[in-house]
Amino acid sequence: MNGPRSRTLMFGGQAATLVALGSMLVACGSTTTAEKSSPGGTLIVGMESEADILDPPRTGSWVTTRVFHQIFEGLVDEDLSKPSSEVPIPPLKPMLAESWTVSPDAKTYTFKIRPGVKFHDGTEMNAAAAEFNIRRMWDKKFEFYDVKAAGNSGYVWQHLVSIETPDPMTLVLKMKQPFSAFLRLLTQGGYKAIISPAAIQKYGNDGVADHPLGTGPFTYVNRQRGQHITLVRNDGYWGTKAKLAKVIFRPLPDTSARVAALRAGEVDLIAVPSPDSIASLKAAGFKVSEGAPPHLWFLNLNLHDGPTKNLKVREAINLAINRQGMASELLKDTVTPAQSVLPPGNSAAVIDPDAYGYDPDKAKKLLAEAGYADGFSTTITTSVSGSGQILPVQMAEYIQQDLAKVGITAKIDATEWIAYLTKWSKGLPPGTSMAQMSWGMSSPYWLYILNSSTLQAPNGANISKYSNPKLDALMQRAATAKDDKTADELWKQAVKLAQADRVVVPVVNDKSPYAMSSKVTGFVSPSEEWYDLAPVSIGS
Repeated sequence: MNGPRSRTLMFGGQAATLVALGSMLVACGSTTTAEKSSPGGTLIVGMESEADILDPPRTGSWVTTRVFHQIFEGLVDEDLSKPSSEVPIPPLKPMLAESWTVSPDAKTYTFKIRPGVKFHDGTEMNAAAAEFNIRRMWDKKFEFYDVKAAGNSGYVWQHLVSIETPDPMTLVLKMKQPFSAFLRLLTQGGYKAIISPAAIQKYGNDGVADHPLGTGPFTYVNRQRGQHITLVRNDGYWGTKAKLAKVIFRPLPDTSARVAALRAGEVDLIAVPSPDSIASLKAAGFKVSEGAPPHLWFLNLNLHDGPTKNLKVREAINLAINRQGMASELLKDTVTPAQSVLPPGNSAAVIDPDAYGYDPDKAKKLLAEAGYADGFSTTITTSVSGSGQILPVQMAEYIQQDLAKVGITAKIDATEWIAYLTKWSKGLPPGTSMAQMSWGMSSPYWLYILNSSTLQAPNGANISKYSNPKLDALMQRAATAKDDKTADELWKQAVKLAQADRVVVPVVNDKSPYAMSSKVTGFVSPSEEWYDLAPVSIGS
């Protein structure tokens, strides 16, 4: 087979990359043998891209979440101690709130704050600190209200009407309506992180990212962009203390550079090893861990410009993509073909092989019926790397070839990850029919985030600017259900309605493989896109 599908997935210039990598390690201070053997040891993580700023509510990428999840905690969290194979959906667990209750009308949440918890700057974690963080994202009259943080988290706080702190360790949140997804959402994006109010007051909304002070098992030391983010164990942590003495996150966007660094012992654990490298890494004694996180690699289609305004064209694009071929030929079964707009690890996913199977002949027929018997030309936008992006350019090339077989000529427009996030968030421009992204949540509410008419770009993640009043009404009923069983049934109906419009093109679900040295123990791949490093240890 010709073209990008048959290429070995190693990027060019490996020798030059290794020279550059060596220089980088010297520049940011290579970990010495003595440091490696110190109590707890140092874990060096090779990331697939540079992290965004370390102000959690202002950011959203999984690469960044994997870093700040070690530094910050929320009121509630997911239990990530078990692998996906044992626990498909992580249960909720108390974190900075040691307990909570929900009123019979499902409108009032009362959190009892865990006593004795200190932020990394020594200040006390209490109900006032939690209120401060929420007001930063919700209360426009609050001194430290932050527009960027509010924009990223508006769907979480949209029904909140009041905050009360009847005593120093009790937080009461009152909603205008029931909100079944609320507790699970408190475990998801950057809005889950409780930041030291003293740090925000001292450094301001624009400066606190350089001084990320939370309550987690690791504390921030320093950062050199493009080279490293360094954390150390929080010996004053309120819970079970981390086994590692230090964690260093190093951005290595080039896949071959990450694998080479792991083989050379310059990093201990890497995200997204190239699919072609996994078998040889295992043969060489490296460990590979994978799971089934709530991940979807997908395309958004343009509803307001060009051929994709036509439903039959959208149906044709969905049928033109050989998902199984991509999974097995290109990605060596490190992913699974996606057949639902909700990912694994989600209680409301609806599998639809008829909508998302591979049928190029039917795709051609649909294009002809839509008036495009001779096909059309368009653009696909994607990143060149990034969290959950797997191999975005090669995957876009695979889709490009599949689309060409049914008469669609697609140009690929690729951008660096952080810049791409900004570009993507503005919505699909004229002339671009498809924009790629990887995302997902364990909450069915992600369907609302992606498709609600109230969250159209640039004011939300609905970059297709999709609007379906029936879908909006059904998602509203699901979101206000008082019990999970009723909510899930309503979400499933909403999923079917969204899938009928073919606005989101599910492509693959990542198994999120991590490759690591045999010296690394205690690492778990949970049903989530981030992980806990506190239980991890590394031998000498």
